[in-house]
Amino acid sequence: MEKNNYQGALQRPIKSGFNAASTTEEVIKGIDLTGKIAIVSGGNAGIGLETTKTLAAAGATVIVAARDIEKANKNLKGIPNVEILALDLTQPDTIDSFAEKFLASGRPLHLLINNAGIMWVPLQRDSRGIESQLATNYLGQYQLVARLWPALKAANGARVVNVSSLGHHIAPFNFDDPNFQHREYQTLVGYGQSKTASNLFALELDNRAKVFNVRAYSLHPGSIAGTELARDADIQLFKQLGFFDENGNIRPEILANLKTIPQGAATSVWAATSPLLNNIGGVYCEDCNIARLLSEDPDVRTEAKLHESGVQQYSLDERSAKQLWLLTEDMTGIKFEVK
Repeated sequence: MEKNNYQGALQRPIKSGFNAASTTEEVIKGIDLTGKIAIVSGGNAGIGLETTKTLAAAGATVIVAARDIEKANKNLKGIPNVEILALDLTQPDTIDSFAEKFLASGRPLHLLINNAGIMWVPLQRDSRGIESQLATNYLGQYQLVARLWPALKAANGARVVNVSSLGHHIAPFNFDDPNFQHREYQTLVGYGQSKTASNLFALELDNRAKVFNVRAYSLHPGSIAGTELARDADIQLFKQLGFFDENGNIRPEILANLKTIPQGAATSVWAATSPLLNNIGGVYCEDCNIARLLSEDPDVRTEAKLHESGVQQYSLDERSAKQLWLLTEDMTGIKFEVK
């Protein structure tokens, strides 16, 4: 019987041939995606745009799910094999509408890259009263996968890739108060638990979906220069995380390790296409490889900041993954039966 990655059972680096400096061009070399259908949420900016370009250049038809259609048309102009559809992960109705339009085309879905997300925003809630980072970075992923499940299953060989973050180190998922109704809101904690949730979702989805030849992954793309993701962040947050010194200057070791956008998108492309992952799923990846598992033993545990590496065991916990699935069905009103 094929193994799952509960408690990090498969969470060991492999000989991928790539590293933190590898680019999308390098990881896609020799891979032909002709005839494949891909969806990339937020595929019109940052590493999402680079992911779209790379998959399209390899022959895939890429549907870009974008909140700002005008911006998407501008940024994607001239790129072949690309279609654009409206999607706002903070508005559940638009997720349903997007999925209905895609399913109506009758096409299978081979690659779903859940790339869109928000980061370090002040307390905001969606129309359901759900904290915005949790709604966007996790619940939106869940709803999109649930609605597109028939097309994923029809592909008979599909992958779901959740762009998570090393930010999951900041916080486990708080089952008692996920929406900050009874505790003080801290944007970093909200961000951290949303990314932990994304990891747990990939873990549980893979275990349930692999019988249908659908595999799931989560990943940290790296700290990347030139994206819009941290545009709402206060400089104090960067100081708190160790990115900036007390004078507000970026630390030299951080600057030296910043990735370019092609390097930042490389792990998404690798997780979506690498044949090395054909029989491995539910793993958390970074630097175009499976990440190392951090110890829960307080005597040996690696204390990792946002710019360091590894995956926390609480984001690969079987009990938490199953509990989160049930809670998510309740929060969204969507019962996702993988069958």
